[in-house]
Amino acid sequence: MKKFLLGTVLFFAVLFAVQQASAAAFINGAGATFPYPIYSKWAYSYNKATGVKINYQSIGSGGGVRQAVEGTVDFGASDAPMAPEELEKAGLLQFPMVMGGVVPVVNIRGIKPGELKLTPELLADIYLGKIKRWSDERITALNPDLALPDKKITIVRRSDGSGTTWIFTNYLDKVSKEWTESVGFGKAVSWPTGVGGKGNEGVATYVKRIRNSIGYVEYAYALQNKLVHAKLKNRAGQFVEPTMESFRSAASGVNWEGTPGFAVVLTDTAGKGAWPIAGATFILVHKEAKDCGNIDAVLKFFDWAYKNGAEMAQSLDYVPMPKQVYTLMEKTWAETITCDGKPVWAK
Repeated sequence: MKKFLLGTVLFFAVLFAVQQASAAAFINGAGATFPYPIYSKWAYSYNKATGVKINYQSIGSGGGVRQAVEGTVDFGASDAPMAPEELEKAGLLQFPMVMGGVVPVVNIRGIKPGELKLTPELLADIYLGKIKRWSDERITALNPDLALPDKKITIVRRSDGSGTTWIFTNYLDKVSKEWTESVGFGKAVSWPTGVGGKGNEGVATYVKRIRNSIGYVEYAYALQNKLVHAKLKNRAGQFVEPTMESFRSAASGVNWEGTPGFAVVLTDTAGKGAWPIAGATFILVHKEAKDCGNIDAVLKFFDWAYKNGAEMAQSLDYVPMPKQVYTLMEKTWAETITCDGKPVWAK
């Protein structure tokens, strides 16, 4: 009988260990489509290096926040930073992984990337439905050398809860009083007009297919789909293109440590060469983790990404986090995240 009981105990102990090892070797995450290209690339490289599989579902920031709050994934992802009071209520910690830019993209015959110039006011009025045709005199006056067609503008926007939409509408909210009064900003808004695509992928697909359309996507999607981006006039009065340098300029001088919840917003910043619709993308984890093996695996993956993923991020035109930022984040992990009452991450 004792041998049977001992064998049973050992069996369940081994089973538990196997389950823990298996769980830690397979991580589930979901959320923002903005960082999906780089998270996918990191996941592939990390799996080759460690054998750990990262299953990241690109479902939009709204879904990522919801699943993180409900605890149905090991980590959530959102481009719209949660407010400190929201984080506190949900028991979550958020930390930034990379920065990038949201870009207006168009499908106009004969127009090449960076040729079309738009001001903040023009972009807002297009999305408000006030400017209806590419031949509008306000657009042609700004672009006298371009052969813009006398065609109706088809507006493409997101149909799902989206951090990319949060960044885009946060920008429009800052530069247009009428936008603020009639639409506002958020992961989902009551759009005045337009057709909706799901995810950055959906918007990119619609713009690529619909002649004379305009949409907004994370820059990596514009590059991958060979879409034509517009130049934008920034707060300093310069017409700038989306580049690593202009994204980095938008983030210069950011005080991560002094911002509650690390909820930094990078739209319409004052940098001379700054791209005006920039943003960081965030990871969400529970401060009191339920599965010690999985939270340890999650943090190890993002630690690896911070320290080994910069070149991969730059290859997709994301701006990696500087060392002083990710050092601060890892210090925060050590001080904040626990499992079974014990710290998960060592300083």
